[in-house]
Amino acid sequence: MRRHGLACQVLPGGLTEEDGAAAARVLQAVDPRPTAVMAFNDQSAAGLLDAFLRSGIPVPGEISVVGFDDSHLARLAHINLTTVGQDIPRLADLAIVRALARLEGHNTPERETVIAPRLVIRGTTAAP
Repeated sequence: MRRHGLACQVLPGGLTEEDGAAAARVLQAVDPRPTAVMAFNDQSAAGLLDAFLRSGIPVPGEISVVGFDDSHLARLAHINLTTVGQDIPRLADLAIVRALARLEGHNTPERETVIAPRLVIRGTTAAP
């Protein structure tokens, strides 16, 4: 974000809707309020959405919200959350292959494998 000349603030968070709602309460008091927020996961993003809705802050009109996981929650019509999805089957396959190789005593070289995530655009994001 900073490399692109954009302001960035990291808040303490967590896994649950309440964690997202707590972050939303902090963001509501910030002046100027950010134009977008990315949550730790879809569940905490749902808490952000709920808190913004209850406070009359329009999403995505005033602030965009992005989750992470592309969970079933993000796909619900009344949530319609923009989120980051991962190739879970591919990640699981890689983990199992490596675990089995180690269990069988094969020398597994240290290496990093990157499986690119994908942005799933839905109704909680818009241009600032």
